Amino acid sequence: MRIRMGMAGGGEGAFIGEIHRAAARLDGEIELVCGAFSSSPQVSRRTGAKLGLAPERVYGSWEHLLAEEALLPADSRMEFLCIVTPNDLHFPIAVRALEAGFHVLSDKPATRTLAEARQLAGVIARTRRCYALTHTYLGYPMVAEARVRVLNGDIGAVRRLQVDYSQGWLSQRLETQGNRQALWRTDPERAGAGGSIGDIGVHAFNLAEYVSGLQVTQLCCELGVTVPGRKLDDQAAAFLSFDNGARGTLTASQVSAGAENDLTLRIHGETGGFVWSHRDPNSLHLLSPAGVHRILRAGSDMTDLHPDTRALCRTPAGHPEGFIEAFANLYRAFLADIRSSAEAPGACASGARPTSPATASAAVRGMSFIDAMIRSNAAGQRWVALEC
Repeated sequence: MRIRMGMAGGGEGAFIGEIHRAAARLDGEIELVCGAFSSSPQVSRRTGAKLGLAPERVYGSWEHLLAEEALLPADSRMEFLCIVTPNDLHFPIAVRALEAGFHVLSDKPATRTLAEARQLAGVIARTRRCYALTHTYLGYPMVAEARVRVLNGDIGAVRRLQVDYSQGWLSQRLETQGNRQALWRTDPERAGAGGSIGDIGVHAFNLAEYVSGLQVTQLCCELGVTVPGRKLDDQAAAFLSFDNGARGTLTASQVSAGAENDLTLRIHGETGGFVWSHRDPNSLHLLSPAGVHRILRAGSDMTDLHPDTRALCRTPAGHPEGFIEAFANLYRAFLADIRSSAEAPGACASGARPTSPATASAAVRGMSFIDAMIRSNAAGQRWVALEC
């Protein structure tokens, strides 16, 4: 039985909406049944018509969507809502959807402030609904392989991490040139208090914590506004201190002209290390003190990989997989949570079966990171503690 999905956002001009829909279709287990695809009712209707939805299930606002779907019979209403709007709507839509009895899958960041993230966590616990964030990079098989090898002690205790996410698309002031994505992503009212740190820095932070199994306890950050007239940071650099004593660095830039979506994680332990790069996501580089350099490759037939990693691989070795497949792996995990919740109500909220890599705790951790980066910079690049 396919699970019924609704969508808030993702209309004309929003690239991420179609990425979500393609990922949701990949395994044939999800049916898109309704949506409020834009703040413009006309755009929402056009998008719904292109997607072949029944006109009565295409709504002019997310408020209307939630109100009308809640009135439908349980066997036909949407079961979960996918939120792909600008950041300022993530929190209010998620809260209203959870309180209406729907599960929620949301783009990051979960909220605009740490206080909102804490409030959201309370709503998730109270409503006992499933909630997850689409931290896409956690869906790549070789990221999962790196994580399991770190947790299994293959490189000993982690000592150092370096994570960098570089883009170049905001090297010019596109927000004044009619670019809708740039317009809202550089607007504090819509994006929140963090620019590059809220858009891509939080991805780098989430990846570092997920693979290492560690948590950042303190950081020291410098935020930069490179393009004159811009209101939010467009690049950032931070020193990190982890709960096991390891140290690290995190850099994020959206003004590195020529860079695409260049996310790279380096992690070093007592007896070796790993390097994973989004430019070659199907490879995991294994490093040893003896200078031996080995590359593990993704593939459903690769016996050197952990069984959990092979379960994320959709094709044999040599057939490249990418962004949509990683998204689809997150959807698959979220569906497992929903089905588990149907058998054991509240399992998602309690964390009894945390199959989704980025659940409610990631929402709070991500906003704690953004909050600490802003506080550290405002204090003159001083060390500050993450407040979860």
